[in-house]
Amino acid sequence: MTAGYDPSNPVASGSSDGYDERPRHAAPGDDSERLGPLPPRITQTGSIPTHPVPPQPTSSWPVSGPAPAPQSAPPLSAPPHSVAPHSVPPLPAGPKRSPLAAIALVIAVLLLIVVGLQTAFIVDLEKKVDKADAAAQAAATGDASRLKALEDRADKLEQKTGGSLDAPEVAATVRPSVFRVTTKYAIGTGFAVGKAPQGGGTNLITNYHVVADAYEKGEKDVSLERTDQRFPGKIIEVHPDKDLAVLHTDEDFAKLSAAATVPKVGEPVLVIGSPMGLEDTVTTGVVSAFRTLNGEQLMQFDAAINPGNSGGPVFNAKKEVVGVATLKAQQAEGIGLAIPISVVCDTVPSVC
Repeated sequence: MTAGYDPSNPVASGSSDGYDERPRHAAPGDDSERLGPLPPRITQTGSIPTHPVPPQPTSSWPVSGPAPAPQSAPPLSAPPHSVAPHSVPPLPAGPKRSPLAAIALVIAVLLLIVVGLQTAFIVDLEKKVDKADAAAQAAATGDASRLKALEDRADKLEQKTGGSLDAPEVAATVRPSVFRVTTKYAIGTGFAVGKAPQGGGTNLITNYHVVADAYEKGEKDVSLERTDQRFPGKIIEVHPDKDLAVLHTDEDFAKLSAAATVPKVGEPVLVIGSPMGLEDTVTTGVVSAFRTLNGEQLMQFDAAINPGNSGGPVFNAKKEVVGVATLKAQQAEGIGLAIPISVVCDTVPSVC
């Protein structure tokens, strides 16, 4: 390759075969190798003018020297080398998605939806339960208030009417708990009261003087009788100073309740006993007074009692025991005396 360039003979300059191997865009004197596609070779087919022809611009090839006349332009021949046009390699195919992964995703989404719905349902249910509890509490409070108001009203009405006593209703309710008490030496009355004792059965209250003769002789067996029925019992506890005794039977009888308050003077009362041995005898009267006799507190009432009523219960209008009949005035009528139930409870706490 020759570095010189003859502008008057572009074909002959540069190489012996008439092909300039320098790139057309290179400046004269540039010895760099060509970088782009080679221009077509030119062969002589006619005379070449000795004077250079001005370069004619074209749209295909850059002109770096004078070009031959248009009428004598040699035909182009294919370039010795061809370069394939630039092509973009195809992108590698991505990994194929498994259908199981898609199914798992769908299931996970469905589970999340179900959990969300369940959570919302539980929260809503808890709110409803809280509202129901609040409503129930409010209703219970309202019911308690109404019940208290009714009780207060009943007490006021009872005070206005003098505590009217429905003798038939009271007697029908309490008589199954009242018995005739019989020993070899005496007859009296006793009644079931208080809670059931340990081991079962029923405890009853009577006067000590009803069982005193048998107890002092070491005999503890007694008979409990009502409506032609007889049940065995025993003396298990005595309090001679209070004139009280406790009996026990293995039978289970309905138990009476002790009054929590002391009856007022003038309040009606009902007495059930066995005067002269006649069980289930009912008499009524009122509280006449409260007395102290021989240092003992006693309640005076005017209901008729007789020998055999000793140890029998005295009831108020609420069917509660307010006293234990124990004495009556001789050579007088309408003067009976009873041990107040408060004294009985202090002496025998198990009955209250």
